[in-house]
Amino acid sequence: MNWRWFISRTARRAAELRKQVWFILSSQRDLLPERAREEVQAALGRFDEALAAARGGRSAVQEAMAALERSGSQWLQPYPNAGTRENIKEFLVSGVLILSLFSFFIQPMKIPSGSAQPTLYGNVVTDVTGEPEATFPGRLGRFIDWFRGIDYHRWVAGDDGVLAVGPVVTSLGFVKTQRFGVGNDTYTFFWPPDNLPQHVQAKAGQRYRKGDTVFRLRISSGDRLFVDRMTYNFRRPERGETIVFHTVGIDPKLRVFRGPAVLVPDTHYIKRLVAMGGERVRIGDDRHLVIDGKRLDRTSPGFERVFDFEGPPRDSVYSGYVNNRVALEAVGRGFAPLFPDGQAEFVVRPDHYLVFGDNTMNSWDGRGWGDFPREHVVGKARFVFWPFTSRWGLIAR
Repeated sequence: MNWRWFISRTARRAAELRKQVWFILSSQRDLLPERAREEVQAALGRFDEALAAARGGRSAVQEAMAALERSGSQWLQPYPNAGTRENIKEFLVSGVLILSLFSFFIQPMKIPSGSAQPTLYGNVVTDVTGEPEATFPGRLGRFIDWFRGIDYHRWVAGDDGVLAVGPVVTSLGFVKTQRFGVGNDTYTFFWPPDNLPQHVQAKAGQRYRKGDTVFRLRISSGDRLFVDRMTYNFRRPERGETIVFHTVGIDPKLRVFRGPAVLVPDTHYIKRLVAMGGERVRIGDDRHLVIDGKRLDRTSPGFERVFDFEGPPRDSVYSGYVNNRVALEAVGRGFAPLFPDGQAEFVVRPDHYLVFGDNTMNSWDGRGWGDFPREHVVGKARFVFWPFTSRWGLIAR
């Protein structure tokens, strides 16, 4: 019967019928009288014998199916709301499979910030309220841009009043909203970017009159990706790979930093692995890493793009990695206290990893809070599934 299942629709229907009768018999075994159980079990046996003797004859298989259906209808108890019960069963089975998939194989993740740019992009909010030359596309253009992860927001006050900014509210366990208000008029963002009010020129307390433009925003959503949770069960992460890890356990004194970014505790981060336990790390003034005395460059696996740079260090452009002195010279502020200059050396603790963000001018990373235990690694960044941009697909090493 096994080989016939692949080539015969009738054989597949017969197999499904047998499975259903056996399933109902097993479910009702404690409820059915002994004779009913014996009769259905005997009918299943006759069904198997008939299929074996049929040798692929469609009419013989159909006769065996009809006989099994008669026996089941006679001896098995009908289920109330059978269709609803079957749908619930399929829903629960699908839920278990999805949870298993996300628990052991892949995990979806959203890039919240720009620390991994230009490899992976986080939310980018552009306020063009004061730029009359900046135009928004029409409906078709907006529809196309939606697939690229771009949304447009324009709010004209419908009432007089001062701007009020509400907190981010989560409902139904996953729907996040944030509301802005002027008088009795409100504007609601669904799944707003992190720290949205900081990116909007309009500030709480500003007064507006009816008809005034409060804001015109272009929001590019962060990349959504799948994290491979399987690979690192069979091998250790390798230098140059983009890994996802949990920030729990990082020194709490370093959780707040007056720099281009802050460390968010007890969440997931994505960075590039640069050094492992026991290795000595320097960041040269030429923005190249030196690991145990060996200088990494564009030929080093995993760093082909990171070290392929020209000109001064810039935000959201591959610029190598800057130490504190280079950062001070470039932008007037430092954000790499553990690497004060090109001669400072950091030794990674045993069984720990050191990671840096690709956006070296806007990443609060191991240069500030050091290494972390390797058991906190969640997996390897594998596939960008949204939005549909040039980054969609497998993530390059």
